[in-house]
Amino acid sequence: MEFFDVVHNRKTTNGAFLPDRVSEVHLRTLMESASAAPSQLNSQPWRFVIVDDPTVIHRIGAISGESMTQALSEGTFFERYRPYFRFSEAEMDERRDGMLFDKLPAPLRPFTKAVFTKRGQTVMNGLRVPQTLGEQNRKLVAESPLLLGVMLDRSEYRPGELSSFYSVFSMGAAMENVWLSTVELGMGIQFVSFPMEVPGKWELIVDLLKVPDDLELMAVYRLGYLPPHERRPAIDWSSRQRKRPSQFVFRGTCDTPQEGWDAGAN
Repeated sequence: MEFFDVVHNRKTTNGAFLPDRVSEVHLRTLMESASAAPSQLNSQPWRFVIVDDPTVIHRIGAISGESMTQALSEGTFFERYRPYFRFSEAEMDERRDGMLFDKLPAPLRPFTKAVFTKRGQTVMNGLRVPQTLGEQNRKLVAESPLLLGVMLDRSEYRPGELSSFYSVFSMGAAMENVWLSTVELGMGIQFVSFPMEVPGKWELIVDLLKVPDDLELMAVYRLGYLPPHERRPAIDWSSRQRKRPSQFVFRGTCDTPQEGWDAGAN
């Protein structure tokens, strides 16, 4: 696949992976891709833990599902991320960012506009939407053949100091290399984020992975091979829209948006 095709075909996998174990060759390829990323003074602050033990993966899946159910039931997730939720193609086309909830079960569709209201939260809890989504999330994580924990060396990652910015920036570059490599390898990847949303849950994963005190666990991803025909979950979203160049590019100074490029934008 050509490089720019890989860049533009990169995406997050919301659905299930094949149960196949990720090959050692591909694991090594992913880690070598991460290692090729730039870092300040070639500090290479990233560390990775490859998790392919089903027992550990199932436990992390349970933690993730429980976290999602709690965050959605209490409304904290919707409160925190409401600026990024879209419920119509027209809104998505105008804003060109966020997530479009374009696949919902019929009973939920009348309440999408009210999702951020007290009434909407009550309706969703009454229909057990948090439990349904939490179980869906648990299953997706638990049935993944591989989890990847991303850590930073605390000697580089010192919050409040410039080195912290450098190390996080470098980690992002390393993970982008991994993400792009999954496209070439026929794999998918998704951030396991909900344990970070609920106090106390992330520490459970830190303990499970036996992260030492000199490392900081920054993120966990689930990875696997993509099935030939991906099935979308019962509740799903899309995020393929991107802002037009005039919405995020300036020319000369920040007073002048870039002109003339929007015609070719998707």
